[in-house]
Amino acid sequence: MPDAFLDATAQAELVRSGEVTGLELVEEAVERIERLNPELNAVITPLYDTARAAASGKVGDGPFAGVPFLLKDLLCHSAGDPIYEGMRFLRDEKHVEHHDTVLAGRFRRAGFVFLGKTNTPELGILPTTEPESFGPARNPWDTGHSTGGSSGGSAAAVASGMVPAAHGNDGGGSIRIPASECGLVGLKPSRARTSVGPEFGDMMTGLVCEHVLTRSVRDTAAILDAVAGPATGDPYFAPEPPRPYREELRSDAGTLRIGLFTTSISGDVHPDCVSAATGTGALLESLGHVVEDAHPAALDDVDFTGNFITLWSAGTAWNLDYWGRVRRRTIREDDVEPLTWALASMGRSFSAPQFLGAVEWLQRWSRSVQQWWEEGYDLLLTPTIAEPPPELGQFDSPRDNPLAGLFRAGALVPFTPQFNVTGQPAISLPLSWNGDGLPIGSQLVARYGAEDLLIRVAAQLEQAAPWAGRRPAVHA
Repeated sequence: MPDAFLDATAQAELVRSGEVTGLELVEEAVERIERLNPELNAVITPLYDTARAAASGKVGDGPFAGVPFLLKDLLCHSAGDPIYEGMRFLRDEKHVEHHDTVLAGRFRRAGFVFLGKTNTPELGILPTTEPESFGPARNPWDTGHSTGGSSGGSAAAVASGMVPAAHGNDGGGSIRIPASECGLVGLKPSRARTSVGPEFGDMMTGLVCEHVLTRSVRDTAAILDAVAGPATGDPYFAPEPPRPYREELRSDAGTLRIGLFTTSISGDVHPDCVSAATGTGALLESLGHVVEDAHPAALDDVDFTGNFITLWSAGTAWNLDYWGRVRRRTIREDDVEPLTWALASMGRSFSAPQFLGAVEWLQRWSRSVQQWWEEGYDLLLTPTIAEPPPELGQFDSPRDNPLAGLFRAGALVPFTPQFNVTGQPAISLPLSWNGDGLPIGSQLVARYGAEDLLIRVAAQLEQAAPWAGRRPAVHA
């Protein structure tokens, strides 16, 4: 059977050539999950029987026909399957959805076979995956450390070789943070590049985007080709790319002007993370690009955090109300984790004018940030996060200090939420490992709609400093 660390593109080619069948790939992936998951706790809902049934039939002609895949257990639901969003409330209700989201349907049409749902923090709130309802996902590079969040289960599964790619979503860094902590490629697309229909037009004023975590840039590009684009009724959508993203893999990026930004308004940035970003900058210079210490001045505005938390907390309150309506039962304080309830209470404390005032402030701020790209810069380079992967247990929020995890999160993620607000595409690349053998990601940010440029440069970096041969301590 093929190497477990073949990427999705390579596995799909084996199926097309007849060298293996989709069912054989599924059986191998199931064996890997059953062997590794007791140690990593990445997959919380197996769907093996339906996966075998899907792979036993006609796999179709999608670009990833027969390739095993996992869905994050948040937002992107699949017909007939449970979805819990990290909540004890939904788990105890045994909640099942009866149709695919737009994105799940596109994953199916691309040929992916869903093997299960991956672990996520409650409602995707934290940048670590340690829900009370399912227990912590563990980092395959060192199981005492966080996988990141909120797509941490997906990241652990891909990094360990359970599957070649898995779904993720990102409302404040939730694809990029786990990509950094688990040594993967994680692209947050431009706002509305992928649809969150049919239930939603956008999520939390457009903060949330969906895509995947992968081990290769070519998978990230080809999967985006398969799932991008508006759905009927979407309130807005990203501009069409000039050509398929996979064609950017072989395209010349030219000479780019890149700003390097390694400081945080919320605290110190760990030397390992600064070193990773500056090392990526040096690599970019060796490839012919111009890298200088520069960044949008608006990123230094200390008022950003308060306005972002207004949206985040209001979104948490809305989320509890939404699931209460779906289940026809009011969600009470003892149904959720202390942080979730505290955030929802905060969100309910804001008036409608205060909420819209925060939206107005952030939209004005976004114009200031993006003006920097209009003034002649092509990319911004930062550390993805401000620390190496933290040890598990650091984000706990006890009932007598329910916001503790939120404050801890602020110190970890000073570089990611800004670009959910601006809607710009950003990618984390696994270009560095520290002295403890933990992965440290570097983030590149492009102007709105320019995923093509990110993919071009990411492919260039992957070729110059390949990471495909690295293996975590726990792997298939």
